[in-house]
Amino acid sequence: MLIELNQVTTIFLAIAVFMIGSYLNSKIKILEKYCIPAPVVGGLLVALVLTALRATGLAEVTLDTSLQGLFMLTFFTTVGIGASFALVKLGGKLLVIYWLACGFLALVQSAIGISLASLLNLDPLIGVMVGAVSMEGGHGAATAFGTTIEELGVEGALSIGLAAATVGLVAGGLIGGPIVKHLINKYDLKSTEEPDFASSKPNNPISSMAAPITSRVFMIQLFVIGFCMALGSYLGEWFTAVTDFALPGYVSAMFVAVIVRNILDRMNDNIIEMKTIGIIGDITLSIFLSMALMSIKLWEVAELALPLLIIIVVQVLFIALFGIFVLFRLLGKDYDAAVMVGGFTGHGLGATPNAMANMEAIVSKYGQSQKAYLVVPIVGAFLIDVFAMPIIITSINMFS
Repeated sequence: MLIELNQVTTIFLAIAVFMIGSYLNSKIKILEKYCIPAPVVGGLLVALVLTALRATGLAEVTLDTSLQGLFMLTFFTTVGIGASFALVKLGGKLLVIYWLACGFLALVQSAIGISLASLLNLDPLIGVMVGAVSMEGGHGAATAFGTTIEELGVEGALSIGLAAATVGLVAGGLIGGPIVKHLINKYDLKSTEEPDFASSKPNNPISSMAAPITSRVFMIQLFVIGFCMALGSYLGEWFTAVTDFALPGYVSAMFVAVIVRNILDRMNDNIIEMKTIGIIGDITLSIFLSMALMSIKLWEVAELALPLLIIIVVQVLFIALFGIFVLFRLLGKDYDAAVMVGGFTGHGLGATPNAMANMEAIVSKYGQSQKAYLVVPIVGAFLIDVFAMPIIITSINMFS
C-alpha cells in the first residue's frame, strides 16, 4: 500500500517529530546527557517506523519534502547574520588560534574521509559526507550538502551523512569529558576565576538579547533575511554558471548575510536583533532537520555500516590526539586551554550545543572558564563556516 503525504501534512509531521523528540529527551536521561537534538531523536524514530512498514510490506510512505530547501536556506542565512566581526575582537589571540585550528580540522577531516573512502572502494563524495560535512558540520551541513551530492548522482548521500553526524555527535559527547579530565590531572590544572562567575555564565556575546520581540522588529529581521536569501540565491546561480564551480544557494546566501550584517552594524548597530534572528534560526533548523531525519532511507545506510564506522573511528581518534597533543599546547597549556579542548571535541564531531554541554560538565566540577565560554560559542556558531564551507565545496567540485 502506497501512502503519499502532501506538503502540508509533511510539515505537520516534521513539527510532530520535533515534539516527540523533545518529549523523549526530557524523559530519557542518556539523550539529554549527550545533547542529542530533538529532531534527530524524533526523526530517527519515525524513520525506523517507516523502514519497518516498508520492510514488512505493510505500507510505503512517501513524503513531500519540497519545502525542506527553503527552511535550510533560511537557517544558513540566520547563521551568516550572526557573524558580527566585532565579536572576533573580544576573543583576541586565543579566538584566532582556535578558529584556525577549526579550519585545519575541516581540511584534515575531509582528507581522512576522501582517502579512506577511496581505500574502501567507495565514491570519494561519500568520503566528503563522512568528513567535515557530518563531523564538524553536524546534521545541518549533512542535510544541506547531502542533498547537493545526491543531485550529483550519489545515491544515499543524505542518509549516510545524517547517520555519520549522529554517531559523531554521540562520540563528541563521550570523549570530550575524559580528554579534559586527563589533561587536568596530568598537568594539575586549576581554574583561576571566582566561583561566583557561574551567575554570569554562559557569557556568550552572540546571544545579547535585551529588547522585546514585536511584530515590527520581527518583520525587519524577516526583510533582512529575505534580502540575503534572494541575493545569495541569484549570486550562487550566477557564480556556478560563470565558473562551472558548484556553489549551493544556501552557501552564497550565508556569505551575503555575513557581509550585510557587518555593513548594517556600521550604519546602525540596532537594526539586527539577534534574539529574533535566533528564534527564526532555531525554528527553521528544527523543521528542516526533522524533515530530513524522518525521510532518511535507513536501508541505504545498512549496506555501508562497516566502512562508515571505520572512517568515523579514525575521525574520532584524530580529533582526540590533535586536541591533546597540539591544540592544548597552542592555546597555552592551562585550565582554559583544557576546557576549550573539550568544546573543540564537542563541535568538531557534533555541534555547538554539544561543545557547550561538554564545557558545562567540566566547569561544574573543576571551576569556571570565561575565556572558553567566550571563544568556543563564537567560533562554533558561525566563524567555523568561513573555513569549512570553502573546503567542503572545493572537495565536492574536485570529485563530482
